[in-house]
Amino acid sequence: MLEEKLNNLPSSPGVYQFKDSTGKVIYVGKAKILKNRVRQYFHTKQSYGRISVMVSKISDLELIQTDSEIEALILELNLIKELKPRYNVNLKDDKTYPYIVITNEPFPRIFPTRTKRTDGSRYFGPYTDVKTMRYALKSIRDIFQIRSCNLNLAEQSIKEKKFKICLDYHIHKCEGPCEGFISKEIYNDTINHVSKLLNGKTASLVNELRNKMQEYSEKFMFEQAAKTRDKIESINVYTSRQKMITDDFIDRDVFAFEKEDNDGCGMVLKIRDGKVIGKTHYYVNNVIEEDDAKILENIITNHYNKTDYIPEEIFTDKEPENKELLEEWLRTTKTSKVEIVIPKIGEKAKLISMVKANARLMLEELKLAKLKKEFTVPSLEALKRDLNLKKPPKKIECFDISHIQGTDTVASMVVFRDAKPRKSEYRKFKIRSVSNETGTPDDFLSMREVIHRRYKRLLEENTPLPDLIIIDGGKGQLSSAVTVLQSIGIKILNDSSADNSGSNKNSLSVIGLAKRLEEVYIPNISDPLNIPKTSSGIRLIQRIRDEAHRFAVTFHRSLRDKRTLTSELTAIPGIGEKTSKKLLTEFGSIESIKNLIETSPADIENIVGKKTLNLLKKYFEFNIDEL
Repeated sequence: MLEEKLNNLPSSPGVYQFKDSTGKVIYVGKAKILKNRVRQYFHTKQSYGRISVMVSKISDLELIQTDSEIEALILELNLIKELKPRYNVNLKDDKTYPYIVITNEPFPRIFPTRTKRTDGSRYFGPYTDVKTMRYALKSIRDIFQIRSCNLNLAEQSIKEKKFKICLDYHIHKCEGPCEGFISKEIYNDTINHVSKLLNGKTASLVNELRNKMQEYSEKFMFEQAAKTRDKIESINVYTSRQKMITDDFIDRDVFAFEKEDNDGCGMVLKIRDGKVIGKTHYYVNNVIEEDDAKILENIITNHYNKTDYIPEEIFTDKEPENKELLEEWLRTTKTSKVEIVIPKIGEKAKLISMVKANARLMLEELKLAKLKKEFTVPSLEALKRDLNLKKPPKKIECFDISHIQGTDTVASMVVFRDAKPRKSEYRKFKIRSVSNETGTPDDFLSMREVIHRRYKRLLEENTPLPDLIIIDGGKGQLSSAVTVLQSIGIKILNDSSADNSGSNKNSLSVIGLAKRLEEVYIPNISDPLNIPKTSSGIRLIQRIRDEAHRFAVTFHRSLRDKRTLTSELTAIPGIGEKTSKKLLTEFGSIESIKNLIETSPADIENIVGKKTLNLLKKYFEFNIDEL
């Protein structure tokens, strides 16, 4: 099927999606000529590292033809964002960073948000520095009179005088659009001034306001002229905090990229009218074997797909892949000239170096954050030492079997990550095979069943295995678990009799904890490990085992109670499971029902009717007489 598709590839631009054997998309790419680009992946000489692994997993191919390369560029971007394929370069989602939004309303509102909607509103950001965003919002509210209410100011509502002005009007923070004190045209002129301020176009804004002030003066409207003068002064104070970095007053964004191992950071410095108005960074992963030009193209495309303003010049530290295609897309979006420049010498090259230094700094912060996240708690270090493991067992799964004389046999599995319970990952199992040939309960058989069900499924779903399994039981239970694990292809790392020199991703360690003496056993060693009772590692094992026991007993008790409660009532001829549940839900227990039959039979009749009441009376009176 795949070979047939490869032999019939079109010669048009478009997007290709590689899928694995389960049908999951593992890579998305674009091409000017699909036929040439897709075939390159299956050329042996060009397959290496990550790409080679990806190609070995391709089972199917899906194509989407487009009318142009630009359409393919945007479609690729959107598909990667939606599908998050494993082998694509992925930018960290910046949804946690806030924007400033100007809403699409007759009288727009301005406020911070972390959600972008396609409703015609204008978004500015994202602001990686929240302090900068808050200062911008405060300046806007100090300089311009913009409403802060959430009222739906439709034209008809204003005409019908449905709203009243609030305190903001009286303290000159709002011009009262809710009562029609300002027209939609004048209000939206103010909104356009705000938009220029947020875009960094302060020079043109100040010139516009100066002309307006002169106009007011000539018409002897001195009060309005004074207000406009105050706005100009406030805007100058706002821009004085922005660093002057070039003297050519050209709008430009400066991109630079740094990477180390499989992580990278792209930095964007925004320069408007020669002043720095902000910066944005993007963390990128899956970059270890990816070409820098492709990564840079990815960052630029993602950035301008989200922002509402594109400058006339874009500086980069290296030439991005498909530079001409990017420029064409940006020009089409902006509807004016956009040029991508790679400065080599002079002040502009120093600007690139400064942005690269900032990208390196952010990448170092990412590494520190990862180190902090990877910090291992002392009890796990102790457990690594006590069990002679190669690494601390950050994910531990523990199993326990619970039953009473072989009835309602269940198993529990609890999960601990970084020595803390993860209750969302706990699992309960109803045991299907619960007895041996003699018909008596068989905990070994139960343990084999639950271990097989759990880890067979993890292997089928290609889900990472835990670092350590704890079996609540001694040598027999441990041996049962090890036999099952090995039969489904899992390698036991702490098996003393096995050869563990080779590498195997489907591998883990397993121990058994004997209940009576709290002894720890490892596979194929008859004697328990000599672990000090004061070790924090052994205390962690005991705590995990106790949690598994509690979880199993709770589940077993709930099944037993449900069976016991419903079985006696459903044994009464004429009373089904639905009526039985209704009675127990209303009155709580069979004992309560018996008491009500004698003291207040009307209460039961109101719930299930007279006929059922008579059935209950007859049944319980018969049983009492027999006793």
